[in-house]
Amino acid sequence: MKWIFGGLAIVLLLGSAALWMLRPTMRLPVGSVAPDFSLPDQHGRLHGLADYRGRWLVLYFYPRDDTPGCTEEACRFRDDIGILGELNAAVAGISVDDTDSHAAFARKFSLPFPLLADSDGKTASAYGALLNLGVMRLARRHTFIIAPDGRIAAHFDRVVPARHAREVADTLRRLQGGG
Repeated sequence: MKWIFGGLAIVLLLGSAALWMLRPTMRLPVGSVAPDFSLPDQHGRLHGLADYRGRWLVLYFYPRDDTPGCTEEACRFRDDIGILGELNAAVAGISVDDTDSHAAFARKFSLPFPLLADSDGKTASAYGALLNLGVMRLARRHTFIIAPDGRIAAHFDRVVPARHAREVADTLRRLQGGG
């Protein structure tokens, strides 16, 4: 009988820990100043928020390079890069993968935008997009549209990769007063 209660206590403890790790993260309010970052891309070049001052930035966080949902999302941004460029928007993806992984992913799918390596997860955490599972960390699938003045103009935390790039373009048009 003791082992049943002991086992039940362990299951409850592990379940509580899992729920705590999967809890919703803090949400950066629209209009707030976007957290700064300095991260290397797939070519080893550093990128910071100030590099995008004066234009719109689509900053999308994704879990892992070369996985089905992440590949679809990245390829949709690739396919719509011309539309986003016409809206004066740059695109940058961020995950906790390293620069070598990003380089292979970008090369394999001809991705024309920077993939930033947030290996320590600090940037994802600052944006409320880090999922910390203890032994494994992932970036949650979140996207931020950052206005030319460095403020958060929109935040997407329920992303459907197949239609997300178009949703972002439509939101940019609305934010810019064009529809």
